[in-house]
Amino acid sequence: MAHPVPPPPLSDAPLAPGLYIVATPIGNLRDITLRALDVLKGADLILAEDTRVSGKLLAAYGISGKLERYDEHAAERVRPKVLAALAQGGRVALVSDAGTPLISDPGYRLVREAVEAGAQVFPIPGASALLAGLSVAGLPTDRVLFAGFPPPKSAGRRSFFEEVAGVRATLVFFEGGSRLAASLADMAAVFGAREAVVARELTKLYETVIRGPLPDLAADPALQAPKGEIVVLVAPGRETAATADEADSALAEALTRLRPADAAAEVAKALGLSRRDLYRRAMALKEAER
Repeated sequence: MAHPVPPPPLSDAPLAPGLYIVATPIGNLRDITLRALDVLKGADLILAEDTRVSGKLLAAYGISGKLERYDEHAAERVRPKVLAALAQGGRVALVSDAGTPLISDPGYRLVREAVEAGAQVFPIPGASALLAGLSVAGLPTDRVLFAGFPPPKSAGRRSFFEEVAGVRATLVFFEGGSRLAASLADMAAVFGAREAVVARELTKLYETVIRGPLPDLAADPALQAPKGEIVVLVAPGRETAATADEADSALAEALTRLRPADAAAEVAKALGLSRRDLYRRAMALKEAER
């Protein structure tokens, strides 16, 4: 039976003074880089979104370090002290609960003010739910818009989605399990039947990736109230106008689920065509069925 290979020893080289932005695992603790471990071992202070979460990570690798809470509630109070430490040559590491700090996490003001004060800022790259989701989605990656968390209420969400509907890029959102079904329904209402991917619990035991048109995902029983961290990726809108046959095909499918007015609205958003013209065509298709 093969014996596990022991991890390489951490570096004893001293860290240069400055602020280190350290990516940590999004689920699987083995997804941390050796350089990240070096930085966490050598830092004078580790700023953590939740010291309990980061404490477990440090304990798993036998690292003891001074932890201090740094989240949206504590940032204003802690930031002056951190800037003072950097001015005196301190070595400070910033981590979030999971993934790369500043990606839908607090921290950008600290980075900006550290730079303005003349401190060095070092990226320590690693795990990211955004990049992990993109890597398995099978959607275009040449242009990507990361939009973070949608608003919690439907009216705000729909307005939010409408703002980005015309962007010719793969759209990436984070969402909580309790709001996922409602959010997918609002996406379907705004984006139409675009292809999309829901990636849940990436790198963890119950990692799940479900692909399909947005209306299908919104109706999927497995996505009504799932647990865990979720990334939703939506394909770009069309770059060229749809043909009449494509519009008829999309309308015919939508009419199996929706009233003519709603079917026309859905297809108009998905294909970039006139809602009024599509409504007339939808009524003609319904009449032809009689």
